[in-house]
Amino acid sequence: MKMTLKLTALTLALLSATTAAFAQGSGKSNEKGDEIMRIVRDFKKPDFSTSDVIMTLTDKNGKSEKRAVREYGRDKDGQTSVVMMFLSPASVKNTRFLQIEKENADDDKFIYLPSLKSTRRVNASEGSKSFMGTDATYDDLSTREFEEDYHEYITTEDKNGYKNCDVVIMTPKDKGSSQYSYRKAWIYHVDEAAKVYYPVYTELYDKNNKLVKKLTVSKIEKVGDFYIPMDDKMENVQTGHSTTLEIKKVDTTTKVPDRYFTQNFLNTGK
Repeated sequence: MKMTLKLTALTLALLSATTAAFAQGSGKSNEKGDEIMRIVRDFKKPDFSTSDVIMTLTDKNGKSEKRAVREYGRDKDGQTSVVMMFLSPASVKNTRFLQIEKENADDDKFIYLPSLKSTRRVNASEGSKSFMGTDATYDDLSTREFEEDYHEYITTEDKNGYKNCDVVIMTPKDKGSSQYSYRKAWIYHVDEAAKVYYPVYTELYDKNNKLVKKLTVSKIEKVGDFYIPMDDKMENVQTGHSTTLEIKKVDTTTKVPDRYFTQNFLNTGK
């Protein structure tokens, strides 16, 4: 089974060689790290969801662009599909994106570009490209098999107002399978009784082991029986650009038709 994790955060400067080695982890799993990340992977998700999202892109000079996005989600047989429809501004209106999770294979990704009036597949070779000018690449949107990474628990600490977060370093077993050398996540126990753990602050490090992106989740709300991250921000610390997502409304009770998760829906929007 796959897991989705958007990772990032900050690094201390002038680290000694010993401290730097600890920050990067041993590159191996330990029992507690695997246990924590299995719980993250297996959290309860709604069968269907419909969300209205405000996406804000901000450049290094502070200039911002707001986008309205509607997102549809489906969890079927343990695999997740997502459709994103860009509603505004005019520069991105009617652009539609579909991602279908695949077990033991790359996720299927398709994008409809209104300027071309056609849908095309996003190839695996495009994984490092930016998704719609955001700070997320296509690979950042992808799910990874649990078995693809080592999971090393290193400590427990408070982070951004969240108490007693477990800090786990994830290192790809196959270095060529990820654009990052390692990822570091602060995992908050949202609901211990229900075993809901969520990464509230994450870091992504480039192939030179330098911090490239950080992702902060500032608000998690319970919607019906499900915990939903309502506000998050991904920052590229090397470019000064950031992307903020704010969920304005979410529905986890209304069934989304299966036809929404097809290329035909991307082409027609209906």
